[in-house]
Amino acid sequence: MPRNPDSKDPQQGSASPNVSRRRFLQSAAAAATAGAAPHLYAQQPVVAAAPPAPRAPVPPRPVTLNINGREYALHLEPRVTLLDALGEYAGLMGTKKGCDRGQCGACTVLVDGRRINSCLTLAVMHEGEAITTVEGLARNGTLSPLQEAFVKHDAFQCGYCTPGQLCSATAMLGEFKAGTASTVTADVRRRPAQLSDEEIRERMSGNLCRCGAYSNIVAAVRAVNEGTA
Repeated sequence: MPRNPDSKDPQQGSASPNVSRRRFLQSAAAAATAGAAPHLYAQQPVVAAAPPAPRAPVPPRPVTLNINGREYALHLEPRVTLLDALGEYAGLMGTKKGCDRGQCGACTVLVDGRRINSCLTLAVMHEGEAITTVEGLARNGTLSPLQEAFVKHDAFQCGYCTPGQLCSATAMLGEFKAGTASTVTADVRRRPAQLSDEEIRERMSGNLCRCGAYSNIVAAVRAVNEGTA
């Protein structure tokens, strides 16, 4: 007799309730084990990496710096910046620490007539070079023309940036007289025709004044360049 496909085999009746319960418990236990695995892993002690071996400190070494025409025999670690050497070792407090990142220009000094940010260079790199700070701009107790112009034109307020402004402007006037062009010079292949206010602002743009005395600084520099200070 043919079997009705819709009929159920009595030998394959519905699953026993005990079998269904066992499968459910097995699935729940497996899920709980899988969920607890990350937690158990996180509870395992983490072996810390061995700390790096400490480096032996580099001993200070003798350094002789020529600052404002005077020899300074100092004992410095190689990592001491020129700015810190000037203030903390040579006792010259005129050069100021502003941002300590070469962005404000407060620490500008002259090295062989070239202006640099003293916070970005090491003192040991400048042995044998002529370093000029704001204390060295005056001669025999007489202010330089640029210093006098800053006073006359009231080119400072709090005065914190003034040492860097003076050193930077001193070198900038020398650069202009030597024919050095700037990014605002009309034709960089030729000597700048005149030191305009735009030229002064561009050439002094590395020196920031939080008091905003820029117009007076420009006037002082222009007066010195024109000989009317």
